[in-house]
Amino acid sequence: AEDDDPALVMTNGHCLETGFPGPGEVLVDRASTRSFGLLNSAGTRVATLRANRIVYGTMTDTDMALYRLTTTYGQIKSSYGINALIFDTARPAVGTDITVVSGYWKRTYACDVDGYAYRLKEGAWTWKDSVRYTSACQTIGGTSGSPVLDNATGKVVAVNNTGNEDGGRCTDNNPCEVDANGTVTVREGINYGQQTWHVPACFAADSKLDLTRSGCILPRP
Repeated sequence: AEDDDPALVMTNGHCLETGFPGPGEVLVDRASTRSFGLLNSAGTRVATLRANRIVYGTMTDTDMALYRLTTTYGQIKSSYGINALIFDTARPAVGTDITVVSGYWKRTYACDVDGYAYRLKEGAWTWKDSVRYTSACQTIGGTSGSPVLDNATGKVVAVNNTGNEDGGRCTDNNPCEVDANGTVTVREGINYGQQTWHVPACFAADSKLDLTRSGCILPRP
């Protein structure tokens, strides 16, 4: 991305104002009038930024949405001295120290990458290669869509999206892990995020989404 590109905001597909996308549903280039609070390093709201498009949104394979703002990265940096977070393009290793940064609650949750779920099933949805946190990240409702940062680099390695709240098996708010052999594991109290290393491959010049680019594995409409 260049300074004159419209800034992008990441959240979950389940946080779209249009409601939960159905299994297999992918939204691309939809109009939006959503607003976002821009926080500084102290958690103070310094501006309200507005989106004009949903660039991408799905709950299939991953749980992610990207909005395009009416403001550029350069304008945000010039006006507020705040740089955008950057996606890491490498899969985070097991044991990586991470922090989930919640703008909604204005707090952080620190833990490690505990491992990966081959498939994570929650109700009607299935996500691939989800990041499992160690138990120290006790994320709660309202942390959905938070960036997950690699503490060593400050780069985004995942987007926080769910957790098993009360030991339910593969139901809403109680995701289960399914391995390649179909074995189901339930981890009550454990929380998860969706990897983002592959997202930059889906964007061309001027931060334009192109799902046909080499290396782009995001689901297509």
